[in-house]
Amino acid sequence: MSAINARVKNGRLVLDEPTSLPEGAEVRLWVVDGDDLEDADRAALHEAINEGLADAKAGRTIDADEWAAALRTRS
Repeated sequence: MSAINARVKNGRLVLDEPTSLPEGAEVRLWVVDGDDLEDADRAALHEAINEGLADAKAGRTIDADEWAAALRTRS
């Protein structure tokens, strides 16, 4: 799974760069708001990111589709 950046222009999403996704590929989007984190929250976020990177390097990962499915079952 890779990230694709886009911006809203005239009510439409416009990709920042070309993509090699196949025609008809489904894309899930998350809206990224500005950074309004407090210092302690930002520090906790950075710690969590570093832990995640360490997990990935150690091979402790799950498939992105499994992760998304698990999130959908939480509600």
